[in-house]
Order: sequence, then C-alpha cells, then structure tokens
Amino acid sequence: MTQTSWDRTFFSTSSAPATTLTHDTGLLLLRLVVGLTMAGHGVMKLFGWYGGPGLTATGKGFTMAGYPAGDAMAVIAGLSETLGGLGLALGLLTPLAGAALTGIFINILDLRGFGAYFPPKGVELEVVLFAAVVALTLTGPGRFAVDHYLPVLRESRPRYSLLALMLGVVVGFIVLIIRD
Repeated sequence: MTQTSWDRTFFSTSSAPATTLTHDTGLLLLRLVVGLTMAGHGVMKLFGWYGGPGLTATGKGFTMAGYPAGDAMAVIAGLSETLGGLGLALGLLTPLAGAALTGIFINILDLRGFGAYFPPKGVELEVVLFAAVVALTLTGPGRFAVDHYLPVLRESRPRYSLLALMLGVVVGFIVLIIRD
C-alpha cells in the first residue's frame, strides 16, 4: 500500500465499513461495563456514593500525591471519570469520552507505578480498563450508540479518534508535569 493510499484509507472521511450484529453487541457490552465502571469511580470521588471518599477526602488525597489545588483536581478527576464513563457507556461523543479517560489513566498509572503488574499492589486492572478505553475510542462505539446518529462522528471516526487520544495523552502529561 502506498503512502497516499494509506493516508486515504486511514484518514478517510467516508463511512465506516458495515459491521455485524454480534460486533455491535460486543461493543455495546464492553462500552457499558467499562463506561459504567469509570462513571461509578467518578461519583465515588464527587459524591461519596458506593462507599467512596467524597470530594473532601479525594481532594486531600490529591494534595498528598503532590497535585496542586487538591480539591480542584478532585473535581476535575471526578467529572472526567463520571462524564467520560457515561459518554463511553452511551456511545455519546466517544472520542471525547476516550480523551477524558485517557488523561485519567495516565495519571492513575503514574501514581500507582509499575513495580508490580498483578495484585495486591499491581496495575493489572488499570491497564485492562485503559486498553479497553483506547480500543473503544479507536474502533468506535458501534451501531447501538448515540454517535451512530451523529453524522460527523460516524463519517470521520479515524481522524477524531486519533486526535482525541492525542489530546488525552497531552493533557494527562501536562497534569503530571504540574504535580510536585
């Protein structure tokens, strides 16, 4: 494949190829599980639901981890997880949901470190969730998603997916840089 045809294929603005019912059902299941898991983590931070720490304790945790303005960072993280997770679950603005969650996971993985992969102190779950977020951002949400009815996102998926992931990486690393 020549560079020119690769560019046209990869950055094409034409509609995505047809998918099967099982493909779209699998994407729906993955979106719901990963998205609602992330949204659940977000509301734990924001509201203390599901036995979560709430904003005050989460803000103190961010401050202890070296982030400036721990309370503000707690709100940003909680909103990113909640809105990113709900967006992923609904298949609504999936590239932006992927960007929000990508930035979160970059910071989570940096904080947790890579000293161990498997439990009790490993990052196994975080890596699997992050890989699922990236995969869903790249593949798109499938037919059973709000994005399926938004022509701009349906027709330009590769371009928006890559730009969104790059945005998430850049913002995630900027937040790491401002951390003490």
